[in-house]
Amino acid sequence: MRTLLFLALLTFMPGLPAVSATAADSPIPLWPGTAPGDPVTMPAEKDTTRENGELVSGRSVIRLGDVSVPTLTLYRAPKEKATGASVLVLPGGGYSILAMDLEGTEICEWLNSIGVTAVLVKYRVPVRTGRPRWEAPLQDAQRALSVVRAHAAEWRLDPHRIGVLGFSAGGHLAALTSTRFEHRSYDAVDAADRISCRPDFALLIYPAYLTVEMEGDKIAPELTITAQTSPTFLVQAEDDSVRVETGLFYYAALHRAKVSAEMHLYPAGGHGYGLRPSRNLIATWPRRAEEWLRSQGWIQ
Repeated sequence: MRTLLFLALLTFMPGLPAVSATAADSPIPLWPGTAPGDPVTMPAEKDTTRENGELVSGRSVIRLGDVSVPTLTLYRAPKEKATGASVLVLPGGGYSILAMDLEGTEICEWLNSIGVTAVLVKYRVPVRTGRPRWEAPLQDAQRALSVVRAHAAEWRLDPHRIGVLGFSAGGHLAALTSTRFEHRSYDAVDAADRISCRPDFALLIYPAYLTVEMEGDKIAPELTITAQTSPTFLVQAEDDSVRVETGLFYYAALHRAKVSAEMHLYPAGGHGYGLRPSRNLIATWPRRAEEWLRSQGWIQ
């Protein structure tokens, strides 16, 4: 593992985080050393998928746990389709694990098919003791956004068309990055951290933790929605196990703040379906998302 990390750090730009310029699918460590607030020694990363685990559309789901070396992995759009837009993909997993295929690599493949370069963010899980469950993941997401924007010219991306797409807890993380960008959640480590970490747009797919049920579904205190909040696309099902109200009240708050937003509410679909096929109409959400991206000008 240490050798792989060292190889990923060989090619770099002065004053910016090290990157591997030749292998688009090589993971790039987000931090030059230990991630902020983490102890030097952490449990080894592992796949916690169970043989008898729950299937989605007849297929298992990779459940990656004990992530202590957060990375980003670039999935470049094919040259003949590339639009210059890019999207950071934030898998869900309750801030305990990361559903790395269902809500990660499979999403990157879809984004590539519509001409969007995908950036898969492997953020830290599980929750760090004594810290808000979202704090370490937010640090990783903010850092990833700035790293991508810092290298936009090198990677042939438009620095003004960089979005975030998250599922479940990753949807909460996408909401965090689109509402908490004025102040970084960590001390700057290099030149990349002087570049904006505000996503230009956000897609929240069956997002979790957006409201506080016991307080009349008020917006969660860590989410401060203003007129500067990123334009947002939401998808949720009425039978979602995390309660459809979280998406509805979040959409209403965006509307009150005059933030451009579009929400698609479906009668059935549950939670944790990614973009795998099903007989439910909610399986068409990727088409609606592509239409929104085009109508907003993010895909040109």
